[in-house]
Amino acid sequence: MKKLILAAILLIPFLNVNSQGIGELAPEKEPEVFPGNAFGMDLMFSDGGFGIGGFYRNEINDKFTFFTDFSISESKDDKEVEFIDPFYPYQTITRGKKNRVFLIPFTAGVQYRLFRKIIHDNLRPYINAGVGPTIAVTTPYEREFFNSFGKAQAHYAVGGYAGFGANFGLDKSSLVGLNFRYYLIRFFDGGVESLQGRYQKTLGGFYITLNIGMMY
Repeated sequence: MKKLILAAILLIPFLNVNSQGIGELAPEKEPEVFPGNAFGMDLMFSDGGFGIGGFYRNEINDKFTFFTDFSISESKDDKEVEFIDPFYPYQTITRGKKNRVFLIPFTAGVQYRLFRKIIHDNLRPYINAGVGPTIAVTTPYEREFFNSFGKAQAHYAVGGYAGFGANFGLDKSSLVGLNFRYYLIRFFDGGVESLQGRYQKTLGGFYITLNIGMMY
């Protein structure tokens, strides 16, 4: 019995050496290769409300991806306070509000893939940034929502955003991702008037964006 225990103790170093050798011979798994192009839609959420848009992405190499996108979303002045209409409990009113403001930014930029060889492929994080022209459309708040577009006015600005996010899953035909981005927009003219007498020459905001699309 003592001889068996002694033999086992003496074999331990050899077993460790052999297991290390086997581990060294095992090749590392190569990162998954996903299609380089993608297009789809963005669902956007912010303090101003809900927005929707579209995007196109083209992979330059395994780290950089060129993208273009556009969206339309409502913007609100940070001084706005909504109240429940006592005569129509399911509606809200904003005192002093003159115009509804809708932002339509067109953006082109670059996305940079992070931790490609460290994190599993079902989570593909990145940072991104882009710039481009923006159109702000204002409609009279006193008019009914759809009828107010007959009195719409356009204002022009330049803007952009920076953010970070990730794509999820191993499906190579569909794309699902989440992006957190901060927009900054500056107008060429006097700005937009959301509240009566209060002109905003710059607009900005934090958006949570759900990306849903196809890869090819």
